Amino acid sequence: MKLTKVRLTKDASNRLRFLAGRTGLTPNLLCRMGFCLSLEEPKAPNPDEFAEEEREFNRYTLLGEYDVLYVALLRQRLHQDGLEPDRLEDHFRAHLNRGISLLQQRVRSVADLASLVPAPRAMKAISNREACK
Repeated sequence: MKLTKVRLTKDASNRLRFLAGRTGLTPNLLCRMGFCLSLEEPKAPNPDEFAEEEREFNRYTLLGEYDVLYVALLRQRLHQDGLEPDRLEDHFRAHLNRGISLLQQRVRSVADLASLVPAPRAMKAISNREACK
């Protein structure tokens, strides 16, 4: 992905400020969580819906040392959706913007972040299924 700067819509930027104030987490961490939430959604976001841009992040600040992982997750999702990676940057931005909105709908405080993590029992069941394969 050639993207060096990532831009958010005005709406996503406002939501991110709200979330950062409520949770005390840095915007880059909130963006990462939102991106993952968006990847979990059944339908792919339309990149054309997120054309308006306001806030800008340096890509490394946003993704850090996990940059390759996030790009791989996005590529996998595009493959699942039957989409070509020719607009990878646009799809990345769309998932990021949509994810921030999803995160704001689910999180009002730091305590709400726990609801985003699978319960230990569910994780154990997943591990057991994987071991049986």
